[in-house]
Amino acid sequence: MARRKSKKKQQQETVNAIGSLVILGGLGMLYYTRSLMIAAMVIVIGIIVVALVSRLINEARLNRLRRSGIAEIDKMDGIQFEKYLEQLFRLQGYKANATQAQGDYGADLVISRNGEKIVVQAKRYSKNVGLKAVQEAYGAVAHYKASAAWVVTNSGYTQQAVNLARSNNVRLIGRDELVEMILAVRGKR
Repeated sequence: MARRKSKKKQQQETVNAIGSLVILGGLGMLYYTRSLMIAAMVIVIGIIVVALVSRLINEARLNRLRRSGIAEIDKMDGIQFEKYLEQLFRLQGYKANATQAQGDYGADLVISRNGEKIVVQAKRYSKNVGLKAVQEAYGAVAHYKASAAWVVTNSGYTQQAVNLARSNNVRLIGRDELVEMILAVRGKR
């Protein structure tokens, strides 16, 4: 399964494409008008437009993050993050139960909806989550008789974790998707 590009990466690619079109437009103006002054004006105006669009995108992204409350999540400890996710999944219509803090067999939460049971490994990290979390979540599937395993973090994942999750059908929910989940729940209330 192909990895989906993040919104941030998609927006950056759009800005880059617009910037490239501006430069090509300026070169085209130079070719057709033979006027360096007109071509330079087109390029300068284009660069200003690209800078403004880029700034608007960044401001919108920052506002979105503020609305989501992800900064507060970044300050939580692991147990608080697990409790937060328990409530977040309940608000999404899941039956959610936290496992015991010690000896959880690789799952911090067990959620279920429509007959599907899912084990969730929660990682509130300031760095990327590695493959150990994927191994723990995958290992918990049999113990809890679940049909799926998820790893949820406020951060990102190492490439090794992504590769292992892909080969073992473990869903990785990173920072961007977590923000989307939070905003979706807040929009319903």
